[in-house]
Amino acid sequence: MRTTKLVFLVIVGLAMIEFSIGRPRFAVAATTAPKTSHASPRIAAPAAKPAKKPQAIVRKKAKASSAMKGMAVVYSDKLNGRKTASGQRFSQKHLTAAHRTLPLGTKVLVTNVRNRKSVEVLINDRGPWTAGRIIDLSAAAAERVGLGKTGKILVQLEIVSQSAVNKS
Repeated sequence: MRTTKLVFLVIVGLAMIEFSIGRPRFAVAATTAPKTSHASPRIAAPAAKPAKKPQAIVRKKAKASSAMKGMAVVYSDKLNGRKTASGQRFSQKHLTAAHRTLPLGTKVLVTNVRNRKSVEVLINDRGPWTAGRIIDLSAAAAERVGLGKTGKILVQLEIVSQSAVNKS
């Protein structure tokens, strides 16, 4: 079922990109015969605007020096004990998190924007894959920043250190 949804979302996304990049609105049609006008020779026709080239869509990667803001949620209890992207077993008791683009092994300071509570977590998994979310927190980390078992909060992420394995 998940594969079907993923394939559907990819197809819809590609269709949206094609639609947005499609033929420009003000493109001038090429003709071989000269146009004749019944207008007075003193009145010039307005000049056609040149068509703009479509720009490529670029996905931004997380910058090591910048702070990021976004919504944080708690990992599902269903994932407790399963392997993460880093190969470690996930535990709700550890201060870990999932992020889409930060290197595995990166330590991040997560700060609740409302109450200013912070916690340092280790990125050991990939996700969240729901739009509008920036990070998934373990239950222990979520409790420290003031997020209960359910819900989501606005947080700010600051990179504390990156893994020695992922540094170039």
